Amino acid sequence: MLKEYVCQEYAMTLTEAAVISFLYNNPGKDTAADIVELRMLQKSNVSQAVESLVKKSLLVRKQDAGDRRKIHLSLTEKAEPVVETVEKVCREFHEEVFCGISQEKLDTFSEVNERIGENVQKAIERRG
Repeated sequence: MLKEYVCQEYAMTLTEAAVISFLYNNPGKDTAADIVELRMLQKSNVSQAVESLVKKSLLVRKQDAGDRRKIHLSLTEKAEPVVETVEKVCREFHEEVFCGISQEKLDTFSEVNERIGENVQKAIERRG
C-alpha cells in the first residue's frame, strides 16, 4: 500500500518513506541513530535513505552545537506533500486494520505492546 501510493508517486524507497514518517511523527528523535534504534532498521539502509533524501532536498542535516559528532535531521517544506500522503495512507490502513475494535481494547493492546517492548529492551540490555 505505502509502496504503491507513496514510493511510486514520489520515486522513493520504502526506507526513505519510513525516515520521513519517523521524523514527522517523533519530534525530538531526529538523528539517524534514533531512527535505527526505534524503527529497528539497518544503519546502512538509514544512511543511504538519509543521503538520498538530502539530495532530493526533502531533508536537511544540522550539526549539534554541543556534540559535533551528532547530526540532527529535519524535514524541509518540500517534504510536506510526501508527509501528507504517507499520513493519509497510514491513517486509512489503520482504519481498516482496527475496524470493529473498541477504543478500550485498542488502549489495552497499546499498553501491552508498550510493556512487551520495554521488556524486550531490558532483556537485550541484560544480555549485552
